[in-house]
Amino acid sequence: MIPTTASLFDCTHTLAAPLLEKSTYPWEILGQIKDFVLALGKTLSPDEYDSPSENVWIAKDVKIAPTASITGPCIIGKGTEIRPGAFIRGSVLVGESCVIGNSTELKNVIIFDCVQVPHFNYVGDSVLGFHSHMGAGAVTSNVKSDKTLVTVKSPDEQIPTGLKKFGAMLGDYVEVGCNSVLNPGTVIGKESQVYPTSCVRGVLPARHIWKNNGTVVPKR
Repeated sequence: MIPTTASLFDCTHTLAAPLLEKSTYPWEILGQIKDFVLALGKTLSPDEYDSPSENVWIAKDVKIAPTASITGPCIIGKGTEIRPGAFIRGSVLVGESCVIGNSTELKNVIIFDCVQVPHFNYVGDSVLGFHSHMGAGAVTSNVKSDKTLVTVKSPDEQIPTGLKKFGAMLGDYVEVGCNSVLNPGTVIGKESQVYPTSCVRGVLPARHIWKNNGTVVPKR
C-alpha cells in the first residue's frame, strides 16, 4: 500500500498544514508550494518575522551564517539554524528548530519542524516530515534519467503522479543514512530507517528498515 498524507505526517508540526491536509498524497502539493509560501508569508507578523529581501520571511531568532544564500519565496521558522554555504533556492518552507547545514541545497520543499539536513544534502521537490533526518551526503534525486514522468510504485500498487520533478516524501521520524540516494518518487513511511550508502526507490513501509543491499525488514 502507498502511504497517504495522513499516514505519513502529523500536520500539527508545520505551517503548511492547510495545504497538505487538502491532499490525499503529499506529492499532489508540489506544484502549489510557491503560491502557498507567498500567500502565507504576507500574513506573518512583523513582530516575529523579518523580511530582509523580497518574499523572504525569517523568524527573528533564526541563526544564519554569513555565507548562506536565501532566495524567495521562502519562510524560515523560529529557532532554526542556517549553516555556512546553505543554498535555499526558493519555494521553500522551513519549520521551527530545524538545521539546514553546510552546503545543503533546498528547492521547492516543505520541511516540517525539528528536521535536520545538516551536511552536504540536496533536497528538491520533496516533503520532509517532523523530526526526520538525512545523514551527511544523502540526497533526493528529483528527475529520472530518461526525463519521463514519475510513478510511485509499491509491490501491490502503482500511482502515476504526472510530475517530471518529484524527489522524496519522508514521513515523521524517518532516518536516512549517510551518502544515500533517494530516487524520484521514493516514499518512506513513519519511523523507518535507510542504511548508509543505500540507493532507494519505491515505497518503504512505516517502521521498516531498508538495508544497503535493498533488503527490507520490519523494525524490532
